[in-house]
Amino acid sequence: MGIWGTGSAAPERVLTNFDLERMVETSDEWIRTRTGIRERRICDEQTATSDLAMQAARRAMEAAGVAPEAIGLVVVATVTPDMAFPSTANLVQHGLGIKGAAAFDLAAACSGFLYGLDVAASAIQSGRVRHALVIGAECLSKITDYTDRSTCVLFGDGAGAVVLGPVSEGHGILASQLGSDGAYGDLLCLPAGGSRRPASERTVAERLHYIKMQGNEVFKIAVRTMGEAAEQALRQAGLGVDQVRYLIPHQANIRIIDAAAKRLGIPEERVVVNIDRYGNTSAASIGIALDETARAGKLADGDVVVMVAFGGGLTWGATVVRWGGRT
Repeated sequence: MGIWGTGSAAPERVLTNFDLERMVETSDEWIRTRTGIRERRICDEQTATSDLAMQAARRAMEAAGVAPEAIGLVVVATVTPDMAFPSTANLVQHGLGIKGAAAFDLAAACSGFLYGLDVAASAIQSGRVRHALVIGAECLSKITDYTDRSTCVLFGDGAGAVVLGPVSEGHGILASQLGSDGAYGDLLCLPAGGSRRPASERTVAERLHYIKMQGNEVFKIAVRTMGEAAEQALRQAGLGVDQVRYLIPHQANIRIIDAAAKRLGIPEERVVVNIDRYGNTSAASIGIALDETARAGKLADGDVVVMVAFGGGLTWGATVVRWGGRT
């Protein structure tokens, strides 16, 4: 099974570093040198995660030439669902006119897109479905505290999607490595709003419905686990680093991206980076970067792509894909 088509979407509104200078005590130079971010896309009040997910999915389905009735599974990776239930995947399924397909949300934070690919690929491999739609979509601006200068400079909104289907032997998803360690869950979390700390006047007053992150600790673990996951996935696929055409990492921080690429020995020109324009879009980031790379005509049949991510949970993953081979 492999990728038949890609799509992405982002809000029109752009929030620049200079805009943030007027909101919190920070500067364009500080943000750029520490994160690599120059701007990010932000949803308006009327736009929800499902809206971005449907835009990206429509583009992926159009690129794949796959009609709604051919989709047998819809997986939406997100930590910003429209609501607790029904799932965002159910809303997307209905909005796209997909009838009867299994649909559910998957919460693995920034690693969610790769988790979704693994789940969908397994469903296709088993013969239960022929085509699956995997979407990573986030409206992180809705849970970002714009009074917290350590986090508000990082996050943006967007969606990336792929349609998976059968491909010829030797193509498609060659290997997938997923992992997690809940012992570090408090390093990157949204403290309130669930059954542990339901929404209340107190949780709202204490600003517990916003992202909380211990950035230095997250950085250390991210570099190590992303590198290890990519190495393991390449070994599983029986490939060497020299055979990788592109590394598409989760766009969390330019220093994490650079450190992971250096560990793997992949030169800068083979690393896909768009964090400067989108910021950290969590589960959407790899899908957006993959779509931009594909639509730019940079991927040829047989090219090996390694996607690697790290996120809250803590979770991580790596997926090796040989492009093309559609049947």
